[in-house]
Amino acid sequence: MLTITTASASISPPTPPNLQLINRRHLLLLTSLSLSSFSVSDSVATARGLLQMPPPRLTNRYFLVRAGESQYESLGIINTNPVAKTSVDSGLSDKGKKQTLKSALELKAMGACERNCWIWPSITQRAYQAAEIIAAVNGVSRSYIVPEYSFLDARGLGAYEGKELEAISQVYESDSISSTIKPPPIDDGTPNESVADVFVRVTQLMSILETQYSEDTVIIVSPDSDNLTILQAGLVGLDLRRHSELSFGPGEVRYVDPSSIPTYKQPASAVYKCLNPPNCN
Repeated sequence: MLTITTASASISPPTPPNLQLINRRHLLLLTSLSLSSFSVSDSVATARGLLQMPPPRLTNRYFLVRAGESQYESLGIINTNPVAKTSVDSGLSDKGKKQTLKSALELKAMGACERNCWIWPSITQRAYQAAEIIAAVNGVSRSYIVPEYSFLDARGLGAYEGKELEAISQVYESDSISSTIKPPPIDDGTPNESVADVFVRVTQLMSILETQYSEDTVIIVSPDSDNLTILQAGLVGLDLRRHSELSFGPGEVRYVDPSSIPTYKQPASAVYKCLNPPNCN
């Protein structure tokens, strides 16, 4: 508690206006001198603002993990409505739990958490369950699990909600034409997100992680493949329209290696012409 002590023995006469002005100027000078002592922090903040894609460098070590198969996926059904993301029905299937255990063991073999690590899962049920399994296998305290409430939501597929999983190939056909094409809308609350929409989300996420941590290990756990493929395409400078070529299977783990940026190859077709990857329309 901040305690303020006052003297009640005597009352001082009012300060003359010219002396008040001097005191204020003196206070401003002291404040500006104090702020100048934070010049190093200011430069760091400037250097580590909103992340540019592809980034010139990463200050942390990253692993990308897709959660294992969900209950809905085991039934062959597309489910991306965020209203149901914390439902038990959005959790891991029995097969998904085995896939996630395998990914947790793979992370352990890769030494992902040898010097501790932060686990950032979507709050979506299957992703958070996957994070708990990863933490248990790798000896990571639950306090190092940081649930993400929006930036890692499964990509909203609009009118494809409730359809068979095979229908997602139609979404990817549209994605290959333009990163701004959205799936058809629906009125049940399911978003219809383009690749560009997801790219904004995952870029914001990476900006937070690169600002909040330094020289740490972060495991990003996504409920779907698209968050990760679009993020990886952005990190390596790949045309976002080709993100589906980087598809993650349920339970798949990938290490983000900044030194292995692939050489970008422009497709011959004029339809795919891109002058500024990954931002291509």
